[in-house]
Amino acid sequence: MSFLWPQALWLLAALPLLPALYLWLLRRRGKPVVRLSSLAVARQASGSTWRRHVPPTLLLLALAVALLAVARPTARVTLPWARSTILLAIDISLSMRIQDVKPTRMAAAQEAARSFLAELPPHIDVGIVTFAGSAQVAQQATMDRPSLLASIDAIQMQMGTAVGSAIVVCLSELFPEHGLDVGEMTYGARRSTARSLDEKRKTPPADFVPVAPGSYESAAIILLSDGRRTTGVDTLQAAKLAADRGVRIDVIGLGTVDGHASAGEGMAIYLQLDEPTLREVARMTGGEYHHAGTAEDLRGVYRNLGSRMQMRTRETELTALLAMLTAVLTAAAAGLSVAWFGRVA
Repeated sequence: MSFLWPQALWLLAALPLLPALYLWLLRRRGKPVVRLSSLAVARQASGSTWRRHVPPTLLLLALAVALLAVARPTARVTLPWARSTILLAIDISLSMRIQDVKPTRMAAAQEAARSFLAELPPHIDVGIVTFAGSAQVAQQATMDRPSLLASIDAIQMQMGTAVGSAIVVCLSELFPEHGLDVGEMTYGARRSTARSLDEKRKTPPADFVPVAPGSYESAAIILLSDGRRTTGVDTLQAAKLAADRGVRIDVIGLGTVDGHASAGEGMAIYLQLDEPTLREVARMTGGEYHHAGTAEDLRGVYRNLGSRMQMRTRETELTALLAMLTAVLTAAAAGLSVAWFGRVA
């Protein structure tokens, strides 16, 4: 346990003065003379004298807890908690229409995404990034579940697969001050240096110190993809950017490795599930890789991700808890005093 205001602990030094003051008040009252009619009454009277010390003792404990609360103690406590933002990066390339996952990879992914939103705690912000030949934000992070469902239903498949660009767009949403630019990372020196008069001059990117992979607990990325990169930012380069920022990427590989065989189309290698690269993305960022070969497997992966994200051990301030304990002890002291002696004393 640690304290945000440790200087307030000096107030506890005054606590021993209160019992001394209480004993002094008891002795000051003197010893009253009581006439008793029988020995039984005397035994009953002597047996109940301890009661008068209980309310002051509880009040002293309440004051001690209150002074401890003033110091604002903190401790590592495991509490129900979820990441504040989850970004779903969904592959919408044409290979998602392959039927090795029934009815299609795309339909299975959409149904699993709906199930995930239904089971996720409602106070978590969720955003959707879709990618094919390019990546774009389909829905900014929000707690508005109907808007998210509408974005999922409105998905239209396109050509190309820019996995790395999708990761960079997600990072741009989480860290807008870092100035991550997909165009510059994709084209580099080939990008035109001309600038439109209407284009706003970009502010210099904020400096940041790389952190441990997976250590950024305020957000996570869930990447769903069935193929390999055909354009855009290099996938592992983008994964390195996420790892340096501590953002965890959980990857779901859609389809089967030989699912392209039933497609009957050219360039079959680009329809294959690129498991080695996807596994490396998860490893680099401290995430997990899941292979979802069927629609039911995919729904199971989503359910597991949702439940795992609900418990975290965090440094938590205990002031409110101690304040509540103070109130309970004070109420108990007053209640017992009224019940036993007919007054608050």
